[in-house]
Amino acid sequence: MPVKNIRGVDLVYQILGGQGPLVTLTPGGRRGGGSERDLASLIAEAGFRVLLHDRRNTGASGIAFQGDSESLEQAEDLLALLKALDTGPVYVAGCSSGARMSLLLARHHPDAVKALLLWRVTGGSYAAKRLAYNYYEQFLDAVQKGGMDAVCATEHFSAMIEANPVNRETLTGMDREAFAAAMRHWLAGFNKDSGYPVAGITPAEMRAMTLPAIVIPGNDRVHPRGPGQAAHRLLPASRYQEIMSDDVDVDVDFEGWAAKTGTLAAAFINFLRDCERSR
Repeated sequence: MPVKNIRGVDLVYQILGGQGPLVTLTPGGRRGGGSERDLASLIAEAGFRVLLHDRRNTGASGIAFQGDSESLEQAEDLLALLKALDTGPVYVAGCSSGARMSLLLARHHPDAVKALLLWRVTGGSYAAKRLAYNYYEQFLDAVQKGGMDAVCATEHFSAMIEANPVNRETLTGMDREAFAAAMRHWLAGFNKDSGYPVAGITPAEMRAMTLPAIVIPGNDRVHPRGPGQAAHRLLPASRYQEIMSDDVDVDVDFEGWAAKTGTLAAAFINFLRDCERSR
């Protein structure tokens, strides 16, 4: 896949579809862009181009820990990647952490975003505690117990090293105290912003966003229905659509959502076509 050095970090990306308006599609967690390939392919088949990329610290892209917020750094990366590809304004879609990143991109750079497509929005105390551990605290534990070699051995970073062996050099070349300081800094920023109805962004900031949006809520412990409903209430020009009828008592309902890929694609395609007709 193509690689561009964006803000000092190598980002792996690909574009599905040969023509049509561009949609960026960003998954949740620290998953690489390819985890949403099936959804992206369906949207591309409907006449759109879809940009998938591995954010910094995900997939086969590079590793970097500067800044006050990982999601904001990733939003700035996506903006710079779009500028490097000379795309102009695009439709921006995101799930979970990808939704946070998408909202931050729209908040800070509204001229770059035609509309937002958000699903499985994160919020609530359970998600805040669980994600703080997944994103930061487990790596603080690792570096304190075994240094950077232990960080490399964690499930997430070992997968990144397998996808791109340069990532081992990046990690082992870091001072363990500098790494720990970066994790603590990002953890503090995450905790500061995780208590809002939609994690990562204030209600006032969301109310100020006047661009079109579609919000599809989640159905599990990390992505409960409430934050999606809150996002719809707060975004002045949003459309709300439920896909999952039942809530499930698991952290993340991967299997349920995989089975609904076609339904999710249809909802997004209908929204995108409506946006195009209104432009």
